[in-house]
Amino acid sequence: MLQYWYKNAVLYNLDVETFQDSNDDGIGDFVGLTQRLDYLAGLGVTCLWLAPFYPTPNRDNGYDVEDYYDVDPRLGDLGDFVDFIRAAQQRGIRVIIDLVVNHTSINHPWFQSSRSSEDSPYRDYYIWKKSKPENADGFLVFPGYQETTWTYDRKRKEYYFHRFYEHQAELNIGNPKVRDEIRKIMAFWLQLGVSGFRVDAVPFLIELKHMDSANVDQPYEYLREFRDYLSWVKGDAILLAEANVGMEEVPKYYGNGDKLHMMFNFMLNQHLMYSLMSGNAMTVREGMYQPPPIPDNCQWANFLRNHDEFPVGRLSKSQQEEMYEAWAPDENMRIYDRGIRRRLAPMLEGNLRQLKLSHSLLMTMPGTPVLRYGEEIGMGEDLSLDERNTTRTPMQWQSDKGGGFTKADRSDMVRPIIHRGEFSYKKVNVTDQQRDSESLLSVTEHMIRVRKENPAFGYGKWSIVETGNTEVLAHRLDWRDKTVVAVHNFGQSSLSIELDLPVHLKKQMSEMLSDAAYETINNADGEIDIEGYGYRWFQIDEGSS
Repeated sequence: MLQYWYKNAVLYNLDVETFQDSNDDGIGDFVGLTQRLDYLAGLGVTCLWLAPFYPTPNRDNGYDVEDYYDVDPRLGDLGDFVDFIRAAQQRGIRVIIDLVVNHTSINHPWFQSSRSSEDSPYRDYYIWKKSKPENADGFLVFPGYQETTWTYDRKRKEYYFHRFYEHQAELNIGNPKVRDEIRKIMAFWLQLGVSGFRVDAVPFLIELKHMDSANVDQPYEYLREFRDYLSWVKGDAILLAEANVGMEEVPKYYGNGDKLHMMFNFMLNQHLMYSLMSGNAMTVREGMYQPPPIPDNCQWANFLRNHDEFPVGRLSKSQQEEMYEAWAPDENMRIYDRGIRRRLAPMLEGNLRQLKLSHSLLMTMPGTPVLRYGEEIGMGEDLSLDERNTTRTPMQWQSDKGGGFTKADRSDMVRPIIHRGEFSYKKVNVTDQQRDSESLLSVTEHMIRVRKENPAFGYGKWSIVETGNTEVLAHRLDWRDKTVVAVHNFGQSSLSIELDLPVHLKKQMSEMLSDAAYETINNADGEIDIEGYGYRWFQIDEGSS
């Protein structure tokens, strides 16, 4: 049995409220999600990552939590959640959930008590100051939508800290009682069957700014605390971190394999996207080399797009400007002075070959792939929606009214389903693509199956294979006696290239998957062909020599 299940996993991120509505109130729910598990199992998903589903005022897509121990009544109840977990387990699908403990909603009982009484046991659960700090209007996470990080509370007559919106009060992680609460939250959901947590906003969670009660010099030690407790409660559970940090910081988050299990690879993501935009494979190659080595029991999580904006801050200034010009020419497409609020398919103008290329890259890059719901069919965005909601529209299942998501009127939906243009549910949906063997959905499903059959993609040690062409990326992953090689052409023209591999390995190469029907490799020293935006996956079984 293979260790570290998350290394060969295929993760799929979704928001319950936009996935499937079972009672036609226009809002997705756990009963609806359970009904769609067969689809996810058929796609090849092995682990679901659920966006926050806790009770919430819902002023930030559920990331403003009001109660950590329940399900938002719009989405169902705890019984529905347990039924969902059981049904997922029956299909071999694990579930991880968002752990949003950097802050709570100001509606949370802890905050209401903290502001109300000097004798409150929650008095120091949050970060309070009698006077507003001088740098309160400095670093803002949401420029243009956020004016300060300190807001005056009339009841307590003090200022509270909020790294994000003013309705999201920052928890005081330096308070041992707060960390005890976090551990209890983790234990509760682990006992209900989840396999771990995607931890939201980790760099902000562990920052010690303005905390008078912090008792450690290195805030990363808090990650070890949580990891120890997680492993004690459930040995194979994982922590997947949202931490868009500099590469010099990465070792502090992984530790010696005793802190976080996984981190999203923002560095690789931005370089890969630039290569897709420019046609130059050298940029993604640079992005592969940037991250430092990580412990053997740790893993990078790779993605194309997620539920937030696409950030560009890990690219050079000139590259950022190129990205904006190509993929966000209108100011309405940009957000927070740092990113793009669009889905991938419209940015690639619906180019099916490029979309298939991007999915091939996702499935073969060193690490674990994370698909965002709708990516497998090439969903679009709705730029008329506020902030990041542009890419959070309902899943498009079929061409009937409501797109198979709901029978409710469009005006009653949690967000309007995309109903106009090339990416409307009438033109982009699951049912139509299931009937087409060459569709993005069908090809992605095939890629997932081949990846899962070849654990070297998830476990292997990677290295670049030289091709002599700047438009082509080739890399290999070696694991035990198996080697896999992936070749990707970022350019639009067909090419012939030679892979810089030892002759004895070339002789053992066999093709597993490709974008087209290529000639069988006969000449170990010869060239191989690859179409524009093409991809080819090979396996080498050294044990057969």
